[in-house]
Amino acid sequence: MLDAILPGAAVAFITCWVFVLTQSWHGRITLDRPQGIQKFHTAPTARIGGIGVMAGLLTVRQLAPQDWQAVMGSMLIGSLPAFILGLAEDVSHRIAPLARLLATLGNGLVASLLTGLALSHTGVPGLDTILQTWWPMAVVFTAFAVGGVANAINIVDGFNGLAGGLVIIYTLALGTIANQVDDGTLAGVFFATAAVTVGFMALNFPFGKIFLGDGGAYLLGFCLGWLSVLLIERNPQVNPAAVLLTCSYAVVEVVFSMYRRWKRAKPMMHPDRLHLHSLLNSRVTRNRLRQRSILLQNASVSPLVWLIAVVPAMVGVLWWNVPSAAWLGLAGFVLAYALIYRRLALFGWR
Repeated sequence: MLDAILPGAAVAFITCWVFVLTQSWHGRITLDRPQGIQKFHTAPTARIGGIGVMAGLLTVRQLAPQDWQAVMGSMLIGSLPAFILGLAEDVSHRIAPLARLLATLGNGLVASLLTGLALSHTGVPGLDTILQTWWPMAVVFTAFAVGGVANAINIVDGFNGLAGGLVIIYTLALGTIANQVDDGTLAGVFFATAAVTVGFMALNFPFGKIFLGDGGAYLLGFCLGWLSVLLIERNPQVNPAAVLLTCSYAVVEVVFSMYRRWKRAKPMMHPDRLHLHSLLNSRVTRNRLRQRSILLQNASVSPLVWLIAVVPAMVGVLWWNVPSAAWLGLAGFVLAYALIYRRLALFGWR
């Protein structure tokens, strides 16, 4: 396992490091300027870290056992629509949000058609009946589910290390569940994805030398979503609610963002600074670390979010085969998220 995982992490790190060192060569098209509604960095930074992540994953696939290669092959091919379009946005800043959204849906569609697998086991009786009796609907549902996760990771990619850290938490947790049900192949791919993300994170957190960009966020989000589908479909004993609970911070954030924008009569994809991580920055880290640099203030947001996200992830690992407990845990996290958000939005946290 380590013979494939460690080189993958190393390639991700080296690729990103080369991009950082050669920034003066390609910066004209790759740098992300610090102006914009959702921009918190203070210096122009290359946003093509997704290329390093893809290079790391391809390295793992090349060196991995055949059973890993089969899983990773369809995963990486399926990731291409949104990865390519996201990368095009990273260097051109001209790709419409709707086009990128459709590309993320295309990811799940491509992967389902390649493998013949689609999500048919959700733990919701009426829905499961439809998905199990009408395969085209299962494919469409899978595309939306996987695309939703990919967009969720892109949405939470707001501060140094935030999205990468969440992906590491989620893949380690889901890999642990896969290991508990003796699906060593899927556990290995989960852990490999975490390791490659660590290779990127070495240059992203805390100093933000390079960003994931849309391409990297969509890539890791798709990998997380698709591997979650495989975990449920390959192992019926795994409770889908526990998988959802494990990744609940990112999912709740995107659902709440859509609701918030709808309530404010804004387009669903309209950017704003009202995400939970944005409020943590403006109401907590800037107040508590006002004597520190802006870079340190911004980087301090990510560990706070990781602490919030790791709790439901750990509960999901513990209750992976107890549906009622997982649903209860999910409801509890939604309530906790709402209370934290309300506290920050109305009063701050001094």
